[in-house]
Amino acid sequence: MKKQFLYLSIMLLFIACSTKDEKQKDTRTVFKYNEMGALTSIDPAAARTFENIWVVNQLYNGLVQMNDSLHIEPSIAKSWTISSDGLTYTFKLNSTVFFHDNENFENGKGRKVRATDFVYSFNRLLDPKVSSATSLLSQVDMREQKGFEAPDDSTFVIHLVKPFTPFLGILTMKYFSVIPKEVVEKQGEDFRRNPVGTGPFKLKMWEEGSKMVLVKNENYFEFDGKNRLPYLHAVSISFIKDKETSFLDFLQGNVDMVSGIDAINTDEVLTTEGQLNDKYKGKFNIQTQPYLKTDYLGFLIDENLPVLKNSPLKIKALRQAINYGFDRKKMVKYLRRNLGTPATAGFIPAGLPSFDSTKVKGYDYNPDKVRELLFLAGFPDGKGLPEISLATTEQYLELAEYIQSQLAEFGIKMKIDVQKASVLSEAIASSKVNFFRKSWVADYPDAENFLSLFYSKNWSPKGFNYTHYYNPQFDLLYEKSQEELNDSIRNDYYRQMDQLLIDNAPVVPLYYDQVVRLVQNNISGLTSNPMNMLSLKKVKKYYSIE
Repeated sequence: MKKQFLYLSIMLLFIACSTKDEKQKDTRTVFKYNEMGALTSIDPAAARTFENIWVVNQLYNGLVQMNDSLHIEPSIAKSWTISSDGLTYTFKLNSTVFFHDNENFENGKGRKVRATDFVYSFNRLLDPKVSSATSLLSQVDMREQKGFEAPDDSTFVIHLVKPFTPFLGILTMKYFSVIPKEVVEKQGEDFRRNPVGTGPFKLKMWEEGSKMVLVKNENYFEFDGKNRLPYLHAVSISFIKDKETSFLDFLQGNVDMVSGIDAINTDEVLTTEGQLNDKYKGKFNIQTQPYLKTDYLGFLIDENLPVLKNSPLKIKALRQAINYGFDRKKMVKYLRRNLGTPATAGFIPAGLPSFDSTKVKGYDYNPDKVRELLFLAGFPDGKGLPEISLATTEQYLELAEYIQSQLAEFGIKMKIDVQKASVLSEAIASSKVNFFRKSWVADYPDAENFLSLFYSKNWSPKGFNYTHYYNPQFDLLYEKSQEELNDSIRNDYYRQMDQLLIDNAPVVPLYYDQVVRLVQNNISGLTSNPMNMLSLKKVKKYYSIE
């Protein structure tokens, strides 16, 4: 009896240990992160926000992809050619790419991707009711509906009406991922939460607002040398909205990464120079690098709008005075712990080839210039200048108060109007506020993306020219740059446009942002890039079993 009891005890202990080891084995290959923002859809057509884009990037592939150095590389297209006139793009597809398994395919097995899938996927984006990507395809020649063609299963062709040099970079955006027609049409609107792509991971479950789990695609087509990607078994995403709770989860090791200065308790973990405090060195790593993002204040300068009728902000000299009226270097040092670069060289951010602080002269703190420009504007020492109102969100209140305090020294009285992000976004798009805080993140790594905000044909609400800036010289340079195939000449056009913006001051560039991530020490292969794209296909997670 004693022997039987001993045997049973040993077996139970063995089973318990095996179960424990198995759980630990599963845990070590699950990458976990928290998403504080709102994930609204995992349909590539809705890949407009970072919350959506990050997940879509794990589930889908397009023709081409961007590496961490912003060079365009093959994805589903193994090669491509561009005609000498820049009008025809021909892509040869990888024949080993399959969609994820789904009940809408024959025998439930994912079928091979064909060129006609790209024709369907791209044509779908032309419907503004489906996607906001429609404007990105405005250069496509849709006469006789032949903008997208599939001569055979492995060849996809795009025809443009005129050359557009940034076009290949645009195709790296997640909007342009391939999707299967039969699944999309069967699911209809439910496709937003039931994705079928080709990516390194596939959806296991999604409890909206609570949790999402992605699992490894065992048939993924990309390899890293001899090994098929991805390495992880799964990705787990939580949706905790509270910053303190979310960050505590990271400190306790329950999540593997936090991203963005707004998700980090900077007072707790960072020095004033933006480095890890000594107590956290060795516990996790910090990743920082230039981010293709410009934070700015915008002025609505369309004098035909009622909101500008009695506003002094329509006076260029006053807008220039505001640009000179605060110290960007101190702002970045004390309010952002040096995580960013003062925007003293134009609107185009550092990190793009056309950025050149020696050729584009922006604004820096200059009290003498402020006083001179206030006099020219008709408000010497701020006398007679009515109070101006800056619309912003709670998140940027401290920054707004800093600018408010500095401008007050020159007699420029500024009221801060704090609004909800969604309300402010709508007000800016519908031209209801004439002074606002905004930022622009690169959709693709070309300065044209930033300068398009000031092209007159992109006036809001249909476009993103929220300031209603209009300058015929700027427009001419913008149109010439779109067709220019020579990089050096095109970058020179970009710098000329940037200088025109600075001189006319429809915006107040604040800082060029930085990608900031804190990553647990047992994570490798998680790289950062100037687009702040999250790619998990080469990530490894190590777990030591005690």
